[in-house]
Amino acid sequence: MLKNENSIFNIASDDAFFKEAMRAFHYQYDHDNVYKIWVDLLKVDVSNIKTIEQIPFLPIEFFKTLNVVSNPITSKTIRFTSSSTTSQVPASHYVNDIKLYEDSFSLGFERFYGKVSDYCILALLPNYLQRKGSSLVYMCQKLIKDSGHPLSGFFLDNIPELLSIIRQLNEMGQKTLLIGVSYALMDLCDYGLKLNDNFIVMETGGMKGTRKEMMKEELHAFLKEGLGTSKIHSEYGMTELLSQAYSRGDGLFEAPPWMRFLIREVEDPLKIRKDQKTGGINVIDLANINSCCFIATKDLGRLTPDNKLQLMGRYDNSDVRGCNLMLGEF
Repeated sequence: MLKNENSIFNIASDDAFFKEAMRAFHYQYDHDNVYKIWVDLLKVDVSNIKTIEQIPFLPIEFFKTLNVVSNPITSKTIRFTSSSTTSQVPASHYVNDIKLYEDSFSLGFERFYGKVSDYCILALLPNYLQRKGSSLVYMCQKLIKDSGHPLSGFFLDNIPELLSIIRQLNEMGQKTLLIGVSYALMDLCDYGLKLNDNFIVMETGGMKGTRKEMMKEELHAFLKEGLGTSKIHSEYGMTELLSQAYSRGDGLFEAPPWMRFLIREVEDPLKIRKDQKTGGINVIDLANINSCCFIATKDLGRLTPDNKLQLMGRYDNSDVRGCNLMLGEF
């Protein structure tokens, strides 16, 4: 295990991020067999990596078929899995140090929203609660516990209780985070709620075939109208990551200092864009030291001049070039 891995939470400059990223790259090349084979297949000379843009990013698809780990899986390892349909293979993320995950999401939340103990947390994650291994449920469970508020909790089908609690919190003026999957929040719009300014509504994506898919702008307009709120916040995270970025109502995601986005060319996935045009989203998540910190997602996006991320959609379901070649190595 890499020593002083909590040092990432002290990053306060581009130079500090660069040093931690290079340290993680060399560590994972030496200890993560999947990542090493990928880098070698790309014929990358590790000694020539001098910038973050030169670091190879692992296609996220490999989390579906291979154990992407830089430390051995033990009986204490927690396996997080992605949601999937019957035709999809779920991704698996093996987490050897759950405290590192807890520190990452707790410190990330505090950075953007303040102390969790100031909030009541209401979580609407029905499809996640109905299966095992959700990292989002784990995160919300810990935030609910750390909030210490007696009304904090998960809500599955008990809508009358949820409505009663929301009305109480409205009257109390209690600072509240209402976090949920898109379709569950949309269902809540049917009850004529008008939330006070003490509420933060945060969607985590996910229609899962329950409602018609919408563009983000359309979804947020629907939720603002239905819940009587001026802003809809969003969380950008995934099973394969241990950190989250947040949009605080403007559709632009900000990452904590130990997480960073790069945009790659669509036609040349090994080339990083230098402009503000749309491309594939690469994520550096330095909290992911025990699996892989450098992940090429299937999301499309663009970066603003101040390095905020705007989501633009997703790739289709075709495999990233090189995946089949890679799988032949195992």
